Amino acid sequence: MTDVATTPLTEPTGAVVPSSVPTHWYNLAADLPQPCPPALHPGTREPLGPDDLAPLFPMALILQEVSTERWIEIPQTVREIYALWRPSPLIRAHRLERALGTSAKIFYKYEGVSPAGSHKPNTAVAQAYYNAIEGTTKLTTETGAGQWGASLSFACSLLGLDCEVWQVRASFDAKPYRRFQMETYGGVCHPSPSDLTESGRAMLAADPETTGSLGMAISEAVEVAAGDPKAHYALGSVLNHVLLHQSVIGTEALAQLDEIGETADVVFGCAGGGSNLAGLSFPFIGRNLTANGTTQVVACEPAACPSLTQGEYRYDHGDVAGLTPLLKMHTLGSDFVPPPIHAGGLRYHGMAPMVSHALELGLLEAIAVEQDDAFRAGVEFARAEGMIPAPESTHAVAGAMARARAATTDETILIGLSGNGVLDLPSYSDYV
Repeated sequence: MTDVATTPLTEPTGAVVPSSVPTHWYNLAADLPQPCPPALHPGTREPLGPDDLAPLFPMALILQEVSTERWIEIPQTVREIYALWRPSPLIRAHRLERALGTSAKIFYKYEGVSPAGSHKPNTAVAQAYYNAIEGTTKLTTETGAGQWGASLSFACSLLGLDCEVWQVRASFDAKPYRRFQMETYGGVCHPSPSDLTESGRAMLAADPETTGSLGMAISEAVEVAAGDPKAHYALGSVLNHVLLHQSVIGTEALAQLDEIGETADVVFGCAGGGSNLAGLSFPFIGRNLTANGTTQVVACEPAACPSLTQGEYRYDHGDVAGLTPLLKMHTLGSDFVPPPIHAGGLRYHGMAPMVSHALELGLLEAIAVEQDDAFRAGVEFARAEGMIPAPESTHAVAGAMARARAATTDETILIGLSGNGVLDLPSYSDYV
């Protein structure tokens, strides 16, 4: 691959940013009726302190991880990059409504307009920015379907960082265009498990034919970051600071609905690690808690990896090798290897601690969607609206369409369409 020089962009350029681009991230932790259980050190099982996380994350992100401040200002440089695609559109699905014969009004918040084609750059840009200003020169990460790996590669290309990605083997083999996307942005992508790390070699020795998992890929990325003093690790979901950055989705959606005099009666979001669901729904939950809102939130997860609907709520590792902190979350077990479903971005054994906590508090509910039902909904959506949803997003579409078909009133339904499915067309072809 040809090396292309990148120019760091950590200082504001002075570009005019539209006022509609959010100025602050919303932090649900400020409004929860009970605080989220803390992350624990994997060795001592004591609550983690900032020094425990410093080998992996810059201090700004560590402070965001434990923050209980309601609004956290978005740096101007990050807002300038956000302005490439934010605010993302809120679209009334008139044709889908007619196709379903429903009395409900259906809207979808479309995150596929980002340069990488999904919601993931909302946090990738923020994480790359905070690492760059602290002097980090390289980020390592894992990725499932590839949206996160592509997004972090994109962010690193703008902010002058190297990016090394371990992609779950099943997706690496099935979705080569995601890897091409990462490489175009300057990232380096390996299949996981790989023979490049101690943890990867151990996993391959245990099962040479394994299709991999996000937990395995996380172990490899964390191992490499921990061994390089100029590198840090970046996570695309699960942790509080990631959910915080994604809140721009929900704050925009609230403002857009308010502007047209609408209120969402129910919000449907796909759920794997929890970042898309949280980004869309947490501002609505915040309004429920602080301003007498009544929006129902439904997490739509794959039946093949049902952490919220069938997992245990307990402390568990975020990775297979046990290198990460212990998080209290709904989990299927860190050694769980999900089948190679098409929605590779949802193949994670656990759910974000704050999403899990919100479920325990009754602030949201969860359903599991079969893969065939999800793709059926995705095809029907595409034929009505013209937009091909990412396989992950089809789970939310399926949940919303079932609700719309059963609607007996003119309730308002909001779908989180987390990404574009054009690079996932082989999966659609398999279904069709």
